[in-house]
Amino acid sequence: MELRDDDFLRLAKIIKAKYGLDLYEKKYLVESRLKNYVLDCGFDDFGEYFETVYVDRSGIEMTNIISRLTTNYTYFMRESEHFRHFTEQFLPQAERNKLNRELCIWSAGCSYGNEPYNLAMFLEEFFGARHKHWDSKILATDISFNALRMAKRGVFAEQALQELPAFWREKYFVRNPNGTYQVTEAVRNNVVFKYHNLMEPISFKKQFDLIVCRNVMIYFDDPTKKALIDRFYDATLPGGYLYIGHAENAPKGIKYETVQPAILRKPLKGDK
Repeated sequence: MELRDDDFLRLAKIIKAKYGLDLYEKKYLVESRLKNYVLDCGFDDFGEYFETVYVDRSGIEMTNIISRLTTNYTYFMRESEHFRHFTEQFLPQAERNKLNRELCIWSAGCSYGNEPYNLAMFLEEFFGARHKHWDSKILATDISFNALRMAKRGVFAEQALQELPAFWREKYFVRNPNGTYQVTEAVRNNVVFKYHNLMEPISFKKQFDLIVCRNVMIYFDDPTKKALIDRFYDATLPGGYLYIGHAENAPKGIKYETVQPAILRKPLKGDK
């Protein structure tokens, strides 16, 4: 079963317009990652399968395609430089300056939840007993309903925990009989998972002190990255931060200032 050029180009155009992913040079990847899935769904032609996807108003089947075309490989403590900045710079600044004791943090493109849970653990480690006086629930969003469903459960293979300090496994996880680990209820309760498509307007009620969007924009072209980062900027409080993946290059012309590689900051009013 081969993926015809016309079927591929139509799919690539729709995904680019709705989800921002640039697949025009990745026909082989699309064909190889979807072929067995399409067959398992009972189709012997890509075009027939895509037609059912396009008329699916729920959007679930399209997000299934996105999940299969993007890499969801993730683990705890990934790109640890961000967590170092989070604990050594961001949180001390917040404790000094956030007199209302409210932190707004958004994990955008959270996949299976490793990142927001990791942030929640660092919050607990930093604040300790003081944490109960803070409103610091983390918003975590993704376009994959399957990823969000798994993230809410908070169950991970032991391999995903390898970079964590040993005592964190005891403190923040419960080991299941099958050898997997589940994030404790206290940590799970500090993360709110929601569906959000990053190509859509950002309409959350509050601006954010920190937006974390790592290894998502690697699939976007520069104009799409620029437009998304501009939306992030408008959704960031003055003095707030944006963390991006170290493999991602911020396009020219953005309004954030670069603090260090992959860490951007929205200037405070009056900053020069």
